[in-house]
Amino acid sequence: MPLASKRPPMSPATRWSVLALLCVVLVCLAVGFLWLPSVQADFRAASLWDSICRAAGVPGQWSAPSAKAPAPVVASNVVLLPAMSRPASPQAVGRGATLALACTMCHGVQGHSRSDAPGLAGQFPEVIIKQLADYRSGKRNSAVMGALARTLSERDAADLAAYFASLPRPAQAGGLADSAVPRLVQVGDPLRNIAPCISCHGGADRKIGAPWLDGLPRHYLAEQLALFKRGERANDAMLQMRNVAHAMREDEISAIADYYARAALQPF
Repeated sequence: MPLASKRPPMSPATRWSVLALLCVVLVCLAVGFLWLPSVQADFRAASLWDSICRAAGVPGQWSAPSAKAPAPVVASNVVLLPAMSRPASPQAVGRGATLALACTMCHGVQGHSRSDAPGLAGQFPEVIIKQLADYRSGKRNSAVMGALARTLSERDAADLAAYFASLPRPAQAGGLADSAVPRLVQVGDPLRNIAPCISCHGGADRKIGAPWLDGLPRHYLAEQLALFKRGERANDAMLQMRNVAHAMREDEISAIADYYARAALQPF
Protein backbone atom coordinates (compact mmCIF):
# COMPACT_ATOMS: atom_id res chain seq x y z
CA MET A 1 0.00 0.00 0.00
CA PRO A 2 1.59 3.29 -1.11
CA LEU A 3 2.36 5.84 1.56
CA ALA A 4 0.53 9.22 1.47
CA SER A 5 2.57 11.86 -0.25
CA LYS A 6 4.06 14.42 2.10
CA ARG A 7 3.61 18.14 1.28
CA PRO A 8 6.93 19.74 0.68
CA PRO A 9 7.91 22.33 3.28
CA MET A 10 7.22 26.02 2.46
CA SER A 11 10.29 27.68 1.17
CA PRO A 12 11.63 30.76 3.00
CA ALA A 13 10.84 32.91 -0.05
CA THR A 14 7.19 31.84 -0.05
CA ARG A 15 6.91 32.38 3.70
CA TRP A 16 8.26 35.92 3.43
CA SER A 17 5.92 36.65 0.50
CA VAL A 18 2.87 35.65 2.55
CA LEU A 19 4.01 37.74 5.52
CA ALA A 20 4.64 40.71 3.24
CA LEU A 21 1.15 40.35 1.74
CA LEU A 22 -0.44 40.24 5.20
CA CYS A 23 1.48 43.37 6.22
CA VAL A 24 0.30 45.20 3.09
CA VAL A 25 -3.32 44.20 3.80
CA LEU A 26 -3.07 45.38 7.42
CA VAL A 27 -1.54 48.68 6.37
CA CYS A 28 -4.29 49.24 3.77
CA LEU A 29 -6.99 48.47 6.34
CA ALA A 30 -5.44 50.89 8.82
CA VAL A 31 -5.20 53.63 6.20
CA GLY A 32 -8.71 53.09 4.81
CA PHE A 33 -10.61 52.60 8.06
CA LEU A 34 -8.58 54.59 10.61
CA TRP A 35 -6.31 57.24 9.15
CA LEU A 36 -8.43 58.56 6.24
CA PRO A 37 -11.65 58.93 8.29
CA SER A 38 -9.73 60.62 11.11
CA VAL A 39 -8.58 63.46 8.83
CA GLN A 40 -12.08 64.08 7.41
CA ALA A 41 -13.86 66.37 9.83
CA ASP A 42 -17.26 65.93 8.18
CA PHE A 43 -17.43 62.20 8.90
CA ARG A 44 -18.41 60.47 12.11
CA ALA A 45 -18.53 56.69 11.84
CA ALA A 46 -21.58 55.33 13.54
CA SER A 47 -20.51 51.73 12.94
CA LEU A 48 -17.91 49.51 11.24
CA TRP A 49 -20.29 49.25 8.28
CA ASP A 50 -20.17 53.04 7.82
CA SER A 51 -16.38 52.90 7.72
CA ILE A 52 -16.38 50.05 5.18
CA CYS A 53 -18.83 51.87 2.92
CA ARG A 54 -16.89 55.09 3.23
CA ALA A 55 -13.61 53.40 2.30
CA ALA A 56 -15.25 51.60 -0.63
CA GLY A 57 -16.92 54.77 -1.87
CA VAL A 58 -20.47 53.43 -1.69
CA PRO A 59 -23.49 54.72 0.28
CA GLY A 60 -24.05 53.24 3.69
CA GLN A 61 -27.83 53.27 3.21
CA TRP A 62 -29.40 52.71 -0.17
CA SER A 63 -32.89 53.91 0.73
CA ALA A 64 -33.73 57.29 2.22
CA PRO A 65 -34.42 57.17 5.95
CA SER A 66 -38.05 57.46 6.83
CA ALA A 67 -38.84 60.96 8.00
CA LYS A 68 -40.20 61.23 11.48
CA ALA A 69 -43.59 62.85 11.74
CA PRO A 70 -43.23 66.40 13.07
CA ALA A 71 -44.50 67.04 16.53
CA PRO A 72 -48.00 68.52 16.45
CA VAL A 73 -48.05 72.29 16.80
CA VAL A 74 -50.57 73.59 19.29
CA ALA A 75 -52.16 76.56 17.52
CA SER A 76 -53.91 77.85 20.62
CA ASN A 77 -54.24 76.95 24.27
CA VAL A 78 -57.84 78.15 24.36
CA VAL A 79 -60.69 75.66 24.58
CA LEU A 80 -63.80 77.28 23.10
CA LEU A 81 -66.94 76.55 25.07
CA PRO A 82 -70.55 77.55 24.31
CA ALA A 83 -70.71 79.36 27.66
CA MET A 84 -68.23 81.92 26.36
CA SER A 85 -70.75 83.21 23.82
CA ARG A 86 -73.65 83.67 26.25
CA PRO A 87 -74.75 87.19 27.27
CA ALA A 88 -72.88 88.45 30.32
CA SER A 89 -74.21 90.18 33.40
CA PRO A 90 -74.62 93.99 33.49
CA GLN A 91 -71.86 94.09 36.10
CA ALA A 92 -69.41 92.40 33.74
CA VAL A 93 -70.37 94.78 30.91
CA GLY A 94 -69.92 97.81 33.17
CA ARG A 95 -66.53 96.65 34.40
CA GLY A 96 -65.50 95.91 30.82
CA ALA A 97 -66.49 99.43 29.77
CA THR A 98 -64.05 100.84 32.31
CA LEU A 99 -61.25 98.56 31.13
CA ALA A 100 -62.01 99.44 27.50
CA LEU A 101 -61.01 103.07 28.04
CA ALA A 102 -57.43 101.92 27.43
CA CYS A 103 -58.48 100.46 24.05
CA THR A 104 -60.03 103.56 22.49
CA MET A 105 -56.82 104.93 20.97
CA CYS A 106 -56.61 102.05 18.49
CA HIS A 107 -60.04 100.41 18.47
CA GLY A 108 -62.07 103.61 18.65
CA VAL A 109 -64.76 104.97 20.92
CA GLN A 110 -67.32 102.26 21.67
CA GLY A 111 -65.39 99.87 19.46
CA HIS A 112 -65.85 101.73 16.16
CA SER A 113 -62.35 102.13 14.77
CA ARG A 114 -61.36 104.83 12.27
CA SER A 115 -57.88 103.34 11.83
CA ASP A 116 -56.54 100.07 10.46
CA ALA A 117 -57.12 98.44 13.85
CA PRO A 118 -60.20 96.20 13.85
CA GLY A 119 -63.45 97.55 15.19
CA LEU A 120 -64.69 95.47 18.11
CA ALA A 121 -68.28 96.68 18.48
CA GLY A 122 -70.62 93.71 18.33
CA GLN A 123 -67.82 91.18 18.02
CA PHE A 124 -68.60 87.76 19.42
CA PRO A 125 -67.33 87.53 23.02
CA GLU A 126 -65.52 84.19 22.66
CA VAL A 127 -63.56 85.64 19.71
CA ILE A 128 -62.17 88.46 21.87
CA ILE A 129 -61.47 86.10 24.77
CA LYS A 130 -59.56 83.71 22.49
CA GLN A 131 -57.50 86.37 20.74
CA LEU A 132 -56.51 88.04 24.02
CA ALA A 133 -55.47 84.64 25.41
CA ASP A 134 -53.44 83.91 22.27
CA TYR A 135 -51.73 87.30 22.50
CA ARG A 136 -50.98 86.63 26.16
CA SER A 137 -49.46 83.19 25.47
CA GLY A 138 -47.59 84.31 22.35
CA LYS A 139 -49.59 82.07 20.01
CA ARG A 140 -50.48 85.25 18.13
CA ASN A 141 -47.69 87.77 17.67
CA SER A 142 -47.99 91.50 18.32
CA ALA A 143 -45.64 93.64 20.36
CA VAL A 144 -48.43 96.01 21.39
CA MET A 145 -51.26 93.55 21.98
CA GLY A 146 -48.98 90.98 23.58
CA ALA A 147 -47.80 93.48 26.18
CA LEU A 148 -51.34 94.70 26.88
CA ALA A 149 -52.83 91.21 27.07
CA ARG A 150 -50.28 90.12 29.66
CA THR A 151 -51.61 92.80 32.02
CA LEU A 152 -55.14 91.34 31.89
CA SER A 153 -56.52 88.60 34.06
CA GLU A 154 -58.94 86.03 32.67
CA ARG A 155 -61.79 87.96 34.28
CA ASP A 156 -60.57 91.20 32.69
CA ALA A 157 -60.56 89.56 29.27
CA ALA A 158 -64.06 88.12 29.78
CA ASP A 159 -65.43 91.50 30.93
CA LEU A 160 -63.85 93.33 28.00
CA ALA A 161 -65.38 90.77 25.65
CA ALA A 162 -68.77 91.20 27.30
CA TYR A 163 -68.61 94.99 26.89
CA PHE A 164 -67.61 94.99 23.21
CA ALA A 165 -70.16 92.27 22.40
CA SER A 166 -72.92 94.45 23.91
CA LEU A 167 -72.19 97.38 21.56
CA PRO A 168 -74.15 97.85 18.31
CA ARG A 169 -72.41 96.72 15.15
CA PRO A 170 -71.92 99.13 12.24
CA ALA A 171 -75.14 99.63 10.27
CA GLN A 172 -75.56 97.35 7.30
CA ALA A 173 -74.71 98.94 3.97
CA GLY A 174 -77.57 98.33 1.58
CA GLY A 175 -77.37 97.94 -2.15
CA LEU A 176 -74.62 95.31 -2.42
CA ALA A 177 -75.65 93.32 -5.48
CA ASP A 178 -75.11 89.57 -5.52
CA SER A 179 -72.76 90.05 -8.46
CA ALA A 180 -70.49 92.16 -6.22
CA VAL A 181 -70.07 89.33 -3.70
CA PRO A 182 -66.85 87.41 -4.37
CA ARG A 183 -67.38 83.80 -5.38
CA LEU A 184 -65.18 82.53 -2.54
CA VAL A 185 -67.43 84.29 -0.01
CA GLN A 186 -70.58 82.56 -1.25
CA VAL A 187 -69.55 79.15 -2.58
CA GLY A 188 -65.78 78.82 -2.05
CA ASP A 189 -63.81 76.58 -4.39
CA PRO A 190 -64.14 72.86 -3.59
CA LEU A 191 -61.48 71.87 -6.13
CA ARG A 192 -58.91 73.91 -4.17
CA ASN A 193 -60.30 72.89 -0.77
CA ILE A 194 -61.51 76.44 -0.07
CA ALA A 195 -64.68 76.55 2.01
CA PRO A 196 -67.01 79.54 1.52
CA CYS A 197 -66.41 82.34 4.01
CA ILE A 198 -70.10 82.38 4.97
CA SER A 199 -69.91 78.78 6.20
CA CYS A 200 -67.88 79.91 9.24
CA HIS A 201 -68.16 83.70 9.50
CA GLY A 202 -71.92 84.07 9.21
CA GLY A 203 -74.35 84.32 6.33
CA ALA A 204 -74.98 80.59 6.06
CA ASP A 205 -73.53 79.30 9.33
CA ARG A 206 -71.13 80.37 12.05
CA LYS A 207 -68.55 78.37 13.94
CA ILE A 208 -67.81 79.27 17.53
CA GLY A 209 -64.63 81.33 17.62
CA ALA A 210 -64.99 82.58 14.03
CA PRO A 211 -65.08 86.40 14.08
CA TRP A 212 -67.71 88.72 12.63
CA LEU A 213 -66.01 90.31 9.61
CA ASP A 214 -68.45 92.92 8.27
CA GLY A 215 -67.02 96.42 8.51
CA LEU A 216 -63.49 95.45 9.54
CA PRO A 217 -60.78 97.62 7.91
CA ARG A 218 -59.72 96.48 4.46
CA HIS A 219 -56.00 96.71 5.26
CA TYR A 220 -56.45 94.63 8.41
CA LEU A 221 -58.41 91.91 6.62
CA ALA A 222 -55.95 91.68 3.72
CA GLU A 223 -52.99 91.63 6.11
CA GLN A 224 -54.42 88.82 8.24
CA LEU A 225 -55.22 86.67 5.19
CA ALA A 226 -51.68 87.25 3.90
CA LEU A 227 -50.23 86.25 7.28
CA PHE A 228 -52.30 83.06 7.29
CA LYS A 229 -51.23 82.36 3.70
CA ARG A 230 -47.52 82.66 4.61
CA GLY A 231 -47.99 80.72 7.86
CA GLU A 232 -46.83 83.71 9.92
CA ARG A 233 -50.11 83.72 11.82
CA ALA A 234 -50.80 80.29 13.22
CA ASN A 235 -53.35 80.56 16.03
CA ASP A 236 -56.14 78.99 13.95
CA ALA A 237 -57.39 75.65 15.22
CA MET A 238 -56.54 72.65 13.01
CA LEU A 239 -54.91 74.95 10.39
CA GLN A 240 -58.35 75.92 9.10
CA MET A 241 -57.49 79.45 7.99
CA ARG A 242 -53.95 78.58 6.91
CA ASN A 243 -55.19 75.82 4.61
CA VAL A 244 -57.80 78.12 3.05
CA ALA A 245 -55.57 81.19 2.69
CA HIS A 246 -52.64 79.16 1.35
CA ALA A 247 -54.71 78.22 -1.71
CA MET A 248 -55.96 81.76 -2.35
CA ARG A 249 -54.52 84.10 -4.97
CA GLU A 250 -53.53 87.67 -4.18
CA ASP A 251 -56.45 89.10 -6.19
CA GLU A 252 -58.88 86.87 -4.28
CA ILE A 253 -57.52 88.08 -0.94
CA SER A 254 -57.93 91.67 -2.14
CA ALA A 255 -61.51 91.06 -3.33
CA ILE A 256 -62.57 89.44 -0.05
CA ALA A 257 -61.01 92.24 2.00
CA ASP A 258 -62.80 94.83 -0.17
CA TYR A 259 -66.12 93.05 0.20
CA TYR A 260 -66.12 92.72 3.98
CA ALA A 261 -64.74 96.23 4.49
CA ARG A 262 -67.68 97.76 2.62
CA ALA A 263 -70.27 95.29 3.91
CA ALA A 264 -71.17 97.68 6.73
CA LEU A 265 -71.23 101.44 7.22
CA GLN A 266 -69.72 103.21 10.22
CA PRO A 267 -72.60 104.57 12.35
CA PHE A 268 -71.19 108.09 12.68
